[in-house]
Amino acid sequence: MRGHDKSEGTLKLRGAVAMGLGVMIGASIFALTGQVAELSGGLFPYVFVVAAVVTGFSAYSYVQMSKAYPSAGGIAMFLEKAYGRGLVTAVCAVLMALSMVINESLVARTFATYTLQLFDKADRAFWTPVLGVGLIVLAFLINVAGNRTVSLFSLTLSTAKIIGISLFALISLWVAGSLGDTAARLSAPREFSKLGFLAALAPAILAYKGFTTITNSGGEIVNPHRNVARAIVISIAISVVIYFLVTLGVSANLTLPQIVSARDFALAEAARPALGDTGLLLTVILAMIATASGLVASIFAVSRMLTMVTEMKLVPHSHFGMTGPLRFHLLVYTVVIAAVLTVFLDLTRIASLGAILYLIMDIAVHWGVLRHLRKEVSARMWVLISAIALDAVVLVAFVWLKATTDFMILVLAAATLAIIVVGERWFLGSKHRNTA
Repeated sequence: MRGHDKSEGTLKLRGAVAMGLGVMIGASIFALTGQVAELSGGLFPYVFVVAAVVTGFSAYSYVQMSKAYPSAGGIAMFLEKAYGRGLVTAVCAVLMALSMVINESLVARTFATYTLQLFDKADRAFWTPVLGVGLIVLAFLINVAGNRTVSLFSLTLSTAKIIGISLFALISLWVAGSLGDTAARLSAPREFSKLGFLAALAPAILAYKGFTTITNSGGEIVNPHRNVARAIVISIAISVVIYFLVTLGVSANLTLPQIVSARDFALAEAARPALGDTGLLLTVILAMIATASGLVASIFAVSRMLTMVTEMKLVPHSHFGMTGPLRFHLLVYTVVIAAVLTVFLDLTRIASLGAILYLIMDIAVHWGVLRHLRKEVSARMWVLISAIALDAVVLVAFVWLKATTDFMILVLAAATLAIIVVGERWFLGSKHRNTA
């Protein structure tokens, strides 16, 4: 951990906020707006507001852990503090890593989906996975080039996408010239379902889970006992404003059936009536920037986390004949899994699987703090219980809805969870037998 210690206190508050925003504001809003609208109906812009509140409660556990252990260096270490180096820590760490890899495939397919809006006659069934995998390979090469390349690439594109997405929202509303009509339509939507609204919170929460990037860097932030919480609150607050403006812009330019019809590329479709072909082109370019920068940052983060978990001997590892450091091997594994998911799953199922696994892991983190570390990290019981309850309500609503609309994704999620639990139990048991 010496290398990590050298960076202690090098990240100021504004840098931590920028890092959180760079991860949060990006591909998710391009990929998830249509899905959230399809689930929740006319009130879909408010789903992102409520999701920010749920995320705020969820962030509490991570903040308290970061303040108590600012140099811990990741969620895997938080889990170890709560559960020790056993099955629960291993399973939850893998769930977190897998949800991040799943998000990478979501980002990759979003890149392909928006790019193909420029080519009306393209074979989308063929080119969507091809372009998605191509972006994953590019992100891998940038990561292999080194941390400085990743940092420069991410900083440049993150700034561009935050400004671009904000301008998209404001221009869409200005051109539509119907903010009052939009507000009236949202206050009395024709299509609304309470179950759908609650279920829609699950994918919407994915748009905010980038806040964990800030907690993972607690030891690198100046005065982490104060600035970790401030950075998370500020980044979530800025994100929810931008998300709400973007969804208002989409709602002002498209009817709900149109949004649902253009589910996977709703922002591009909303740009047509607002700004014509030029707006479409600019939106596609913005989506490409947002997805590329998000994917590079995500691959960097997940490979870092998997390296830590592997060094803790909580997951099996094989070189498969590869040379080089451990992190390079895990970069390869990360992009291979993300590429496979990109080829075989569509955007809706990728988002659904990622949301289910993330919420399960998130509940486990809150329970660990509540059950084992509440006094040690000075956490308030009512906040922890509220976080668990909110996650549970959203998860149950989402699973209940998917049981009637896409049961196979529940089968896939259950099978994934079972494989992880059984595999980790076998690995940890065999490791214990070999050392006995």
